[in-house]
Amino acid sequence: MKNKAFLLAAFVPLTQGLFAQTDTTKSTFWHPNPPHYTVKRAFEWESLFPMFFTGGYHFAAGYRYEKFRVRFSVINGGDYDAEPAGVNNSSDGFKRYYKTSPGIFLGYNVWKNLELYGFIELHTFSIEQKSTGINQDLESTDYGAGLSYQFFFGRCFYVQPGLHLYLRSDQSLDFGEARYNIPNADISPVIRIGYRLWAKY
Repeated sequence: MKNKAFLLAAFVPLTQGLFAQTDTTKSTFWHPNPPHYTVKRAFEWESLFPMFFTGGYHFAAGYRYEKFRVRFSVINGGDYDAEPAGVNNSSDGFKRYYKTSPGIFLGYNVWKNLELYGFIELHTFSIEQKSTGINQDLESTDYGAGLSYQFFFGRCFYVQPGLHLYLRSDQSLDFGEARYNIPNADISPVIRIGYRLWAKY
């Protein structure tokens, strides 16, 4: 009986040490376990923070279900000139500013934290003629697609750089003798910061 008790007492620490050596579930700051991309449900809050540097703002709230994510946003670009992002027919004689505009995004995680998404944004642009300083508003329903990656720092905070393609129909405004035609497409790099408020794995 004493021998059995001795063997049992020696066996328990030995097996605990063995399992500790082969344990692959250890979580670290840079490599949390489970990984972020295995989340089943999550609420996230994020911002296209460069808009604050131009006197505007951007806020977005998102809900993740498995690999899908839906996100609602509102943007105001302040003094940010979006006209240089236009493809083909962007105009050197005009500036284009984002006024307060809502949007909805639907995304899918195609690989780890790499997200591919489509969106609709109901933009209101303020168009300024550089030579006169005259402003007119132009409303545009923009459709598009984006690709971005969530780089997490710890369990909750992340930075998400990406690239957006905006598409829209023909629209124009008269400025006396000049005419403004909004570009049918914009290509724009973006960078968002975010925080995962709640998650279930």
